[in-house]
Amino acid sequence: MSGAMDQAGDRAKRGARQVAGAAEQASQSRSFEAVARFGFAANGLLHVLIGALALQLALGKSGEADQTGAVAQLAARPGGAVLLWAGFIGAAALALWQVAEAVFGGRRFRDRDRLKYRLKSAGLAVVYAAVAGTFGVYALGGRSSSRESSQDASAALMQAPGGTVLLFLVGAGIVAAGAYFIFRGVRRKFLEDLRSLPAGRAGQAVTWSGTAGYIGKGLALAVLGILFAVAAIRHDPARATGLDGALKGLREQPYGDAALIVVAVGLICYGLYMAARARYAKM
Repeated sequence: MSGAMDQAGDRAKRGARQVAGAAEQASQSRSFEAVARFGFAANGLLHVLIGALALQLALGKSGEADQTGAVAQLAARPGGAVLLWAGFIGAAALALWQVAEAVFGGRRFRDRDRLKYRLKSAGLAVVYAAVAGTFGVYALGGRSSSRESSQDASAALMQAPGGTVLLFLVGAGIVAAGAYFIFRGVRRKFLEDLRSLPAGRAGQAVTWSGTAGYIGKGLALAVLGILFAVAAIRHDPARATGLDGALKGLREQPYGDAALIVVAVGLICYGLYMAARARYAKM
């Protein structure tokens, strides 16, 4: 009896190794990589549209300057359905590629650095899965609101034991992420994600767009995180309004229009850098 169980256990282990090997091999295929690279371009397009919407806000126009607002604008354009499905497929493939990196990647690093790389990949998998989800909802004809989703999630969290503290920590974490983006932009650490740069002025354009983009994205995240922290301190989930609310709140501050223009241009630059990353990223 014991021998039969051991044999069954060995077969299960061999099967698991075969499945893992097949998954790793699939994640390294050229066709899968090509589709995943398009996920960078889709994310870049979203940031360009969000930046353009933020510029409109700075100029006194209305709109939702966030991910759902950008996708809704894309859906309203001719051929938008095709772009939505393409964005969904690309972002989903990129999310799956990041999952594979979280499980199998980082082998060129030492143990501690490998763990950091895999945790980072897991976090990016969640980010790109959310992007894919937004594309998918609109591709299927649905609608969503980042502002409402953020407020509902914050309200539910605050009702849980210790939820106010957790919401504050979420805000602090987003601020820390913003600071990390700014650091990567100032130090140009984002260049480490590229296998090469195009020659001449094109390479300079990628570098400058990445620098401005990471700083602009970092500033936007910092403002967003502050809103979550304020919502926790004041026990008011309505203040956790997502990126759209963060940008509109920034506009209401002294010199807010100028600050919003700076952030908007930074988001557009980040989108342009992500489009370049679709071609030059290390995969």
